Amino acid sequence: MYILKIRNAFKQLLGLDDPPFLIALSFGIGALIGFSPLFGIHTPLALILAWAFKLNKVSIITGVYLLNPLTMVPIYTFGTWVGIKVLRSDASVANLNFKHVTLSNIGETFGALFWPFFVGNTITSIIGGVLSFLILFYIIKLRSRLKPIEANTLPHNQ
Repeated sequence: MYILKIRNAFKQLLGLDDPPFLIALSFGIGALIGFSPLFGIHTPLALILAWAFKLNKVSIITGVYLLNPLTMVPIYTFGTWVGIKVLRSDASVANLNFKHVTLSNIGETFGALFWPFFVGNTITSIIGGVLSFLILFYIIKLRSRLKPIEANTLPHNQ
């Protein structure tokens, strides 16, 4: 009986009994935060939003960590490229000389890419968040139709 209470408390803490819409929405918001140019505050921002709006904590953190050390460079490079195209900027990553970057000239070296980075990654984060929500919601709904989940049932010991 005590184990059942612990199990139910753990499920409630993680939000495992949350409705599909809330799980998908939380994941989509997490993806939006993860792809955003707000690098360095993704996790705290996600946890604050999850707490403030009663979002699914596991889903939002999973969405945030779509951006990780393996995906960071391609995601931010693509977002910067989008920003260059949207702003019609003449800045280019190809023109950067990484051999001569120092702390004293980092601002002038990367300064031309600041707005394309910020604007482009904001756009891609919004699109990524919406697409993540829609795809996960569709998958959850499809799974529930194909394989109904029995609610709170434990195997009976005989």
